[in-house]
Amino acid sequence: MSQDAFRALVGAVTASIGARPLDGALGDWLNANLGPGSATYAALREACLAGVAEGWMCNREAGGIRYGRVAKPGDDLDRFSVDVVDMRDVVGPHHSHPAGEIDLVMPLEGDARFDGRGAGWLVYPPGSAHHPTVTGGRALVLYLLPEGRIEFTRP
Repeated sequence: MSQDAFRALVGAVTASIGARPLDGALGDWLNANLGPGSATYAALREACLAGVAEGWMCNREAGGIRYGRVAKPGDDLDRFSVDVVDMRDVVGPHHSHPAGEIDLVMPLEGDARFDGRGAGWLVYPPGSAHHPTVTGGRALVLYLLPEGRIEFTRP
């Protein structure tokens, strides 16, 4: 899986999102159309696994979390950035989403849940905040951030 091929795969997803508001209705739509059991979900999961194995994805580590920005916002990604994290039974750093956040949860081991959710899409609206948390095992989480906007809370 090349980085260009991965970017094109994610670009197809962001194109389908378009200008929809980042809210629960978008999460429902993503899960119904691109969620577990779909070809898109399977392709994204396999692409992330390949990227991690090849070393160009999740190539940084802090606090027990492997992470990395895979793509900066671009027109081909509808102005979303793409990050992927590899988390196992850990609470991540608190942050807010000024423009919202779209997450794809991909459990890898055990009954991994991200912020209480299993496999599938989770959408946080603009202005939301959280401590990203994986319980029950290990998961990869793909983050789409409008314009790459994220604000980490200083301790």
